[in-house]
Amino acid sequence: MTALRLRGFDIHKDFLNRAAQVEVLEGVRGVVRAAPFYRPETPRGGQMSVRMTSAGQYGWYSDRRGYRYVTEHPDGQPWPAIPAPILAIWDQVTGLDRKPECCLINYYGTDAKMGLHQDRDEADFQWPVVSVSLGDDGLFRIGNLTRGGKTESVWLQSGDVVVMGGEARLTYHGVDRVKAGSSTLLPKGGRINLTLRVVE
Repeated sequence: MTALRLRGFDIHKDFLNRAAQVEVLEGVRGVVRAAPFYRPETPRGGQMSVRMTSAGQYGWYSDRRGYRYVTEHPDGQPWPAIPAPILAIWDQVTGLDRKPECCLINYYGTDAKMGLHQDRDEADFQWPVVSVSLGDDGLFRIGNLTRGGKTESVWLQSGDVVVMGGEARLTYHGVDRVKAGSSTLLPKGGRINLTLRVVE
């Protein structure tokens, strides 16, 4: 396991070995069985290219009314609990007593991407956001505290964990593309990204 720091983002390469990735993936599958993936609508009326679901007290949600946290899946059911192996990652990389209230789960197919954005729907930005990568490699782009300017990119592989805290908490970031076939973790390919957030 190696760690690098890029524009305030702490990137823990190979944080999860294969066995740990499989354990986390099994937890994700349990969440998806209870709260299936859906494709969210953007405030402008388009559809995101990623499919998503959530675990925890809150789930992140988007539709024509805007971006926000909600307590129920679109089917009306409460979100399932965050699996213990995922919470353990938060504990290990943050050392915080405060626990996340949302685990957003994004599935990227081969053509999916995520434009540069800030995570700013939470009540208090002192708490970090922790990102976990599973499956195919994703090209992660890091920008600045405002839109525009030069950016830097790094490939995130299955098992990598990124901590966005402090100066990086409100930095623009996104995923430009996914390298199909770069991992054998997901039988049908693609990339799963988990982000753990303190909401309130």
